[in-house]
Amino acid sequence: MIQAKQELLAALRSALGTLAPDASVEAAFESPKQAAHGDLAITSAMQLARALKRSPREIAQQLVDALGREPAVQRWVRALEIAGPGFVNLRLADAAKQAVVAEVLAAGEGFGRQTGHGRRMMVEFVSANPTGPLHVGHGRQAALGDSICRLAETQGWDVHREFYYNDAGVQIANLALSVQARLRDLKPGDDGWPESAYNGEYIADIAANYAAGRTVHADDRAFTASGDADDLDAVRQFAVAYLRHEQDLDLRAFGVRFDHYFLESGLYRDGKVDDAVARLVASGRTYEHDGALWLRTTDWGDDKDRVMRKSAPDGDTAAAYTYFVPDVAYHIDKWQRGFAKVVNVQGSDHHGTIARVRAGLQAAGVGIPAGWPDYVLHKMVTVTRGGQEVKISKRAGGYVTLRDLVEWVGRDAVRFFLVSRKADAEFVFDVDLALRASDDNPVFYVQYAHARICSVIQQWAARGGGDPLALLAGELHADLARLTAPAELVLMGRIAEFPGMLERAAADHAPHDVAFYLRDLAAALHGYYAAERFLVDDAALALARVSLLAATRRVLACGLAVLGVGAPESMTREVEPVEAGA
Repeated sequence: MIQAKQELLAALRSALGTLAPDASVEAAFESPKQAAHGDLAITSAMQLARALKRSPREIAQQLVDALGREPAVQRWVRALEIAGPGFVNLRLADAAKQAVVAEVLAAGEGFGRQTGHGRRMMVEFVSANPTGPLHVGHGRQAALGDSICRLAETQGWDVHREFYYNDAGVQIANLALSVQARLRDLKPGDDGWPESAYNGEYIADIAANYAAGRTVHADDRAFTASGDADDLDAVRQFAVAYLRHEQDLDLRAFGVRFDHYFLESGLYRDGKVDDAVARLVASGRTYEHDGALWLRTTDWGDDKDRVMRKSAPDGDTAAAYTYFVPDVAYHIDKWQRGFAKVVNVQGSDHHGTIARVRAGLQAAGVGIPAGWPDYVLHKMVTVTRGGQEVKISKRAGGYVTLRDLVEWVGRDAVRFFLVSRKADAEFVFDVDLALRASDDNPVFYVQYAHARICSVIQQWAARGGGDPLALLAGELHADLARLTAPAELVLMGRIAEFPGMLERAAADHAPHDVAFYLRDLAAALHGYYAAERFLVDDAALALARVSLLAATRRVLACGLAVLGVGAPESMTREVEPVEAGA
């Protein structure tokens, strides 16, 4: 069907060129909102009405006549129909839908993927300061960011994953004081416990390891404790390394990796903040007011100008810089490293930073295009268990950690659930639902579709049908014309949507579209399983149907891989129905 759509697009382009050679109308198909309206829709007639000064339905009729003369239309289209104000609906021939099975099996894991185009893309996500365990919000960001990376890779991008954190700010100072207090045998609630201290049990763990003189290794650092409670800087460095190690363990268990860890302190150490400030001042868009340095961000659509540097009576210029100044310096650095596209995945509380950072980048005058970088903002997650909201983790002290969630329901369920809604939508993570082995659990529903297919293929092979590996490689050359049952045509149509869905989801940074698609594909598979038998006596029909199952299995696995979710080959439902498929 992929080849058929490409040939039909070329035919549409040719027909439009004949009908309106001077009009700039893109040849494109849309998916009808209702299946009864056909497989593909063309809206060009409405777009051409003004330019050609004729009614859309009259133009639609001329377009239908022109398309009917195209060999690709004669080969792949069963019917062309005019509907409504001037829509042209196409009903594809069965052969167009059947062709997708061979296309999937021939492409293997490459189905839907584009070849590399050499352009570099950075996705910055998680970026949690090392002051405590990763919470569920970090988990949502990790699942979103990693899936956005995987989506971009399917479209040929050379993707770089980056983790940014402040390693020397006020929060880190409070962390060091918290650990030092534990080293002095203080605990939350005691006299002398720092008011701004972190209260989770993990602080006691850090203190115990520091007192024991342990060495900790993280992806970006290592440090050996001296055991000296009075050496606050050593306490700070050990605590940061310890928590970075803990974050690394959580992220690896979650199936997330990073190419680089970028420290905010490096921006000051390497003079990048001073350089950014100098560029902004040189732009002529800054001014002094009330002892502070301001940037006219309103020149680029911000709702008000922003302070770059507050008055600093103690002379500490770096401490006086507002947060958006190092953000601007950091993004100039990203641009100078050659990333054509940058995506920042952050919490919705960062919404206010978008306009000011983009304004600062325009003022800096380093050639960054307007609207760069892209942002994906996500809302936080509420966790429920037993019908009640879960708010406290003993380990963290005041929130549910990512590790808690993975231990409760497993990595696959956490990753699928956390990308199953739009990033900017509120999300309630129902632990009980995630553990349920039934159709109302979306990740189970999709994974079980894959497992069902594996079971049928194994039975087919055991009955002498053929080699499963040869089947998956498309080497058995089934007679796909045998696939004419309604459920088969629906399933093949769903499979054919996969490449286009990937392309759109990647462009929109929308992994939830993959989750939605997988549920629809699984529903089509389960419907097929209920409607037809696969291991029939007619060997040619059995091979055709098992080939369709193999193609569906391949697409399910590829889609799950984009979300970082496994594709198990065996699973058990809570209640097994009577199965018609095998």
